[in-house]
Amino acid sequence: MHSVRLIPRLDIKGPNVVKGIHLEGLRVIGNPVDLARKYFEQGADELIAMDIVASLYQRSPDFDLMRSIGNELFIPLTMGGGIQSLHDINNFLRAGADKVAINTYATRNPTLLSEAVHQFGAQCIVLSVEAKRSSPGHWEAYTDGGREHSGLDAIEWIKRALDMGVGEILLTSVDFDGTKKGYDRELLAAVTAIADIPVVIHGGAKDGMSLAEAVNDGHADAVCVASILHYDEYAIPDLKKTMAEHRIPIRHP
Repeated sequence: MHSVRLIPRLDIKGPNVVKGIHLEGLRVIGNPVDLARKYFEQGADELIAMDIVASLYQRSPDFDLMRSIGNELFIPLTMGGGIQSLHDINNFLRAGADKVAINTYATRNPTLLSEAVHQFGAQCIVLSVEAKRSSPGHWEAYTDGGREHSGLDAIEWIKRALDMGVGEILLTSVDFDGTKKGYDRELLAAVTAIADIPVVIHGGAKDGMSLAEAVNDGHADAVCVASILHYDEYAIPDLKKTMAEHRIPIRHP
């Protein structure tokens, strides 16, 4: 089994990192560059930085800010937000991203995914899915920071993206986001059952035990963490220690 990655996530609005509950009620957390440096120094395996309002406001992301974040890090960096073209993806890669996460525009123009895989390689292209339960055992994919219905069944949408060759899935549970009650392991298991590529679970991290359960029960390849780090409830070494105690292979800080 490969090492399980622990990945802090920075949701960026304007100049600030923000955090909400169910992707709403966003509170300012702090400076993106300072937080990126802090988590890198704590031992993060990768980092995710998302401009969460670019799609909503139909504007380009702040590539200068993203470049400033990339300059702080010597670990893989996933960036996303507001992508509408291959040109936008290229700009993220030039700003220092190793991988680019795509959600909103791809739900309306799915060929962007296959074109992006063809041009940049599968290892660069991440499908970001914001999934919200629609009925027992079913989830709808949402867009624009969890605000808009796509009308797509999340599992069927992921299957289509897999066929188009994306290299990773960033799976956010809108229902569990910011609640700190643990990940949505039912959603996670439904996705890992069909995916032959890495799945990163995001939304609901509670403590080290919840991370371990996502891996052992839900078969996540990586765990994405925000609130419990932003509010200094845990540091990355604490979380990794608990995961190691549950026989999960981790990269030590």
